[in-house]
Amino acid sequence: MSVYGLRVAHLIESDGPGGAERMVASLAASLQAGGAENVVIAPADGEGWLARELSGTGVRMELFPRLERPFSPHLARWLTATMQRNRIALAHSHEFTMAVYGAWAARRAGIPHLFTMHGSRYYAARWQRRLAMRVASGISGSVVAVSKSLSQHLSRDLWLRASRIATIPNGAALTPVAQSSLRAELQLRPDDRLALAIGNLYPVKGHTHLLEAFGLLARRFPRLHVAVAGRGDLDAPLRARARALELDDRFHLLGLRSDVANLLAGADVFVLPSLSEGLPLALVEAMLAGRPIVATAVGEVATVLNGGRSHAGLLVPPGDPAALANALTALLSDPREAEQLAAAAARRAEDYTLAKMTERYVALYTSLLSCD
Repeated sequence: MSVYGLRVAHLIESDGPGGAERMVASLAASLQAGGAENVVIAPADGEGWLARELSGTGVRMELFPRLERPFSPHLARWLTATMQRNRIALAHSHEFTMAVYGAWAARRAGIPHLFTMHGSRYYAARWQRRLAMRVASGISGSVVAVSKSLSQHLSRDLWLRASRIATIPNGAALTPVAQSSLRAELQLRPDDRLALAIGNLYPVKGHTHLLEAFGLLARRFPRLHVAVAGRGDLDAPLRARARALELDDRFHLLGLRSDVANLLAGADVFVLPSLSEGLPLALVEAMLAGRPIVATAVGEVATVLNGGRSHAGLLVPPGDPAALANALTALLSDPREAEQLAAAAARRAEDYTLAKMTERYVALYTSLLSCD
């Protein structure tokens, strides 16, 4: 299915290095490389992360003005005019706000619209949001969820038939790194072990539970270090807790990093301690890098790791430091098991590549355009 010449708008309200934003950037760049013309519509008062990430790809940016709350007809009109000016053929929105405004604007512009929901059920907390999304789904060609569990929630929360919701897992691309610089950066010795987590420092990402699990492991594994790549509000509290556990010299907060392949290449184990997820790109990247994985059974994680039955990763309940510590102990104590898990994860990752994700979205785009 060719996308050559297709003009696609990707709409998102946020502009930071989160999972939804990373997916938008990778999908737009992938489509652009395949011959489509892509415009990413993001906030004018954002960080500029998307523009930096897409620099050199040919994808163009349009920045929308400050959003009036709680209701902004001006934004809908601006989006409609922007789609018309760029001769957009199809609009693809991401997350709640743009799902609603994108559906409205695309209808005014007379073009097909779809929206993707990425993570938790934050939209369900208020009935007004559920109603707005229900209306948006009714005037959109398709609703997409990144996980089967989120698809089921959307069906119940928005009173939609299951057949109205497509599930398209996130996909990633990773260029392997032969020699990581991370271990030298952290001044690790050859016999040191390193567990790595990637995710912004917010409570939902579960890094507090990872640190508590580390506290349970520290004496048994005196050469174990834990590193977390990400930024957020928990930076200072995590550092304080590490000091209280006397682990501050072995617990490393790396900040926001773009060298994911380099980080993964330096890790002995990848850990995903999240309390809630859709399908995190960091998990897919760890699989592509062939790292042994310990992850919480949230969102699509269990499905991606095949429920642990094929030894593609060890699954633990969310919010359970003891279970997390036990799973890490199993991998750190059995290198052969860790190696088998890593190989299985790499094989499973073939179903979760950026190319596969792009192919699935192109098929959906084609279907919507043929029905228009």
